[in-house]
Amino acid sequence: MTTSPPAAAAAAAAATAAFTFPKEHSFPPFFTPQINLSTRHAQLSKWSSLILAYCRHHKLYRISLSDATTSPASVIYPLFNNETINRRLEVSYMREMIDFMKRQGRAEWYGGKEGDLAWVYWRTPEEWAGLLERWADETGNKGGVVTVYELAEGEGTRGSGEFLMMGSRKGRG
Repeated sequence: MTTSPPAAAAAAAAATAAFTFPKEHSFPPFFTPQINLSTRHAQLSKWSSLILAYCRHHKLYRISLSDATTSPASVIYPLFNNETINRRLEVSYMREMIDFMKRQGRAEWYGGKEGDLAWVYWRTPEEWAGLLERWADETGNKGGVVTVYELAEGEGTRGSGEFLMMGSRKGRG
């Protein structure tokens, strides 16, 4: 059974109900690459912050640019599409944003080359390493072997939400 586009859009809207978009997301020029270099840099910075906040809120570690443009039921779709003002980002501009975030150490192309999937580091790998080390110290797991599944779903992390969906296919938008 397939979901109709309006129903899929409604499902995506429900998924983002708890996330509050900044006012820029309702401003049509925000979705158009600006020509002035300083304005463009500020725009990329705002998009970068928004992408990081949105991915952190939804515990997304990877994003699919094709889902962001063609899958209204996808949790990532509302980030790059604002149907209220009839605006969406072009894939070329999304790629530019990922490249901008990559230079900031906040994103990386999946597989190391530009494509459809990108890792989004709402925490840098170094920040995750520190968090994992603190968790291992606090739980007596330092020096032990723990699987990614145990981190995401195990007794020692259940309810914390910190590692939820880490390494799972659900962690992709």
